[in-house]
Amino acid sequence: MFSKLFTKTINYQFPTAANNTKAVGDWAEQLACDWLVKHGLNFQARNFRSRYGEIDLIMKDRNCLVFVEVKYRKNSFFGSAADAITAKKCKRLKVTAENYLQTKAAGNNTEARFDAVTISRAKAPDFHCTINWIKNILM
Repeated sequence: MFSKLFTKTINYQFPTAANNTKAVGDWAEQLACDWLVKHGLNFQARNFRSRYGEIDLIMKDRNCLVFVEVKYRKNSFFGSAADAITAKKCKRLKVTAENYLQTKAAGNNTEARFDAVTISRAKAPDFHCTINWIKNILM
């Protein structure tokens, strides 16, 4: 279903409030945003909310709007981060993106795609994590 574009293990500084879910989510989104900017995308918006759902990051890749779902997992006990991107989640992403395009008057001719950035913490406590950037999660 997905095709991986980049996978990289990097050093990271885990948030000090590691047991605060919001802090960990914000940290993962910032790490993903920094990763995407480093690879040529331009930041547009963060945490766009509508009554249909939320889009973590909205980036621009040349003339294409990129709606990004960020998933972090500290372990794979309940499945990988990519496993958390279900068909139901994809449907909510699509409807929320359509709402974003209408709200921002982007028009029907705006090229768009849906990507995911999954972040997995390394098993060893050596401050490493693996980032996967997956393009075109909705086809």
